[in-house]
Amino acid sequence: MKLVTYRDNEGRARVGAVQDDHIVALPAVGSMLELIEVGPDAVTAARRALLEPADSIPLSGVKLLAPIPHTPKNIMCVGLNYLEHIEESQSASARPDVPVFFTKPPTAIAPPESEIPYPTATRELDYEVELAVVIGRRGKNIPRDEALDYVFGYTIINDITARDLQRKHGQWFKGKSLDLTCPMGPWIVTTDEIPDPGELDIISRVNGEVRQQSNTRHMIFDVAEIISSLSAGMTLEPGDVIATGTPSGVGMGFSPPRYLQVGDTVECEVQGIGVLRNTIGPRE
Repeated sequence: MKLVTYRDNEGRARVGAVQDDHIVALPAVGSMLELIEVGPDAVTAARRALLEPADSIPLSGVKLLAPIPHTPKNIMCVGLNYLEHIEESQSASARPDVPVFFTKPPTAIAPPESEIPYPTATRELDYEVELAVVIGRRGKNIPRDEALDYVFGYTIINDITARDLQRKHGQWFKGKSLDLTCPMGPWIVTTDEIPDPGELDIISRVNGEVRQQSNTRHMIFDVAEIISSLSAGMTLEPGDVIATGTPSGVGMGFSPPRYLQVGDTVECEVQGIGVLRNTIGPRE
């Protein structure tokens, strides 16, 4: 099931389920976070609504928001999780023994199909397609063999990065945390539709040209290992979002680098989820 957050005709954020090319409204749910926190009962109610849709609107007629427009805490991300991306980053000797974590703040979240202003703070804006995991249950010290039981669903993130700031500051937080540099969506797909997150094709395109093309089987640390490692001594909560890393083909990996320019359209696609599309707007 595909679950969306959208803006209705009165400007209110609402939650719905996608059926073919329509959205079935879920009026009993106040927000995506509320749906996730309620858990299986809310998902069952959503499926029931799809069987007897009383309030259906064309998907093309609404403005989608990020599935979780404001996460309860920073989005947690994994760096250096595909070997070929490590190599193009000139960090081949830095293949990690454990997942490398960093975060992006909720203020970085942007909706699908939206225009991303080109921040004046950077001149080297880059794209990174990533499979993102949405946590559905509170957990700490989660064993690897139980980790997928804590997943509510999956979405797509474009971890847009200011490479010059990343180098200048000597760490990743600043270069990856500029406003609206974390497009998310277009929806959350529940786990029943993606039984194996380790076998998904992952692609990015810039103006229709394929830049990144891989499969999540090539991740150094799979979803279960990421969740288990991150939860060691640290509580994960419903609605937490974890981005799992990007494959090779980012702009900085080309010679010369091919960074994003004003007017570029970036498409991030993950098998079984869909396409997250955004355009780079004027400098702001």
